Amino acid sequence: MSADHVHRTTHEITVAAPADVVYGIVSDATKWPLYFPPNVHVEQLEFDGARERLRMWAMANGRTKSWTSRRVLDRERRRVEFRQEQSAAPVRSMRGTWIVEPLGTDRSRLTLLHDFTVAGDIASDVEWVERATDTNSRAELASLKELAERWARLDDLTLSFEDSVRVAGSAESVYEFLYRVRDWPELVPHVSRLDVVEDEPGVQVMSMDTRTADGSSHTTESVRVCFPHAGRIVYKQTVTPALMSAHIGEWQVVPDISGVTVVSHHSVVVREENIRRVLGEKAGVAEARRYLREALGRNSGVTLDLAKQHAERKAVNS
Repeated sequence: MSADHVHRTTHEITVAAPADVVYGIVSDATKWPLYFPPNVHVEQLEFDGARERLRMWAMANGRTKSWTSRRVLDRERRRVEFRQEQSAAPVRSMRGTWIVEPLGTDRSRLTLLHDFTVAGDIASDVEWVERATDTNSRAELASLKELAERWARLDDLTLSFEDSVRVAGSAESVYEFLYRVRDWPELVPHVSRLDVVEDEPGVQVMSMDTRTADGSSHTTESVRVCFPHAGRIVYKQTVTPALMSAHIGEWQVVPDISGVTVVSHHSVVVREENIRRVLGEKAGVAEARRYLREALGRNSGVTLDLAKQHAERKAVNS
């Protein structure tokens, strides 16, 4: 840490789940966007089994922030130490520790410690970081508690799948279509409204109204992180429909010698308490999984087909 004043926070929660389950969620940062509300995307840049380097995107007080962190994982002691090697302003430095303590066979205490400094130690900036740290820590711990306490059924409540299409066109044309979401209301039938802000190149914050097969409409809000040189766009829905507590996804454009494969990935966590209200009194988790697979797959399938038509039309006219 620098010579600046060090600010410290402590957050703690008791979880009705085994300590190893809690530690497993904490240690697998690549799944945090699906499990923790503030986290948008995590890229694992390095990992040797005990030490890792991560690039992280997360919401902080309504703004998207990105930084790189190094973490040391100690499975035996159930501790994860982290240190931001490149912080996002106004943070100058940030480090901390996740500590999981068993309180018996099926109960644990999870403690999250933060130490941070703020550039210039300006009072308003310190307050901003304290508020973001407190809000995000509380959200992460609450979400972890909910997930860990349902750990035996988490596989049933989590759904991941993908769809793909082959394109006889250029990867650049496909990516262009997927990236230019502001044009989707005119191009994608199930999108009736879409507002997008891109204050930082490659990070899109958008609000979208989508029509469903039964004619109803729902609004979602998302953050998208775009990697044009890798042909990838990852996204996290920050406001989800009633049947999902979390939804992340990725568009992937993969060129090869004969054309392009475009893949749409989805991962969701079912919001179990809303199943009957949305799907009827006789519906359960199986019906919710089937409904989400069909609904999300249908919409992304339409978008995949339109991206294919766009790229192949450009190829013919070029």
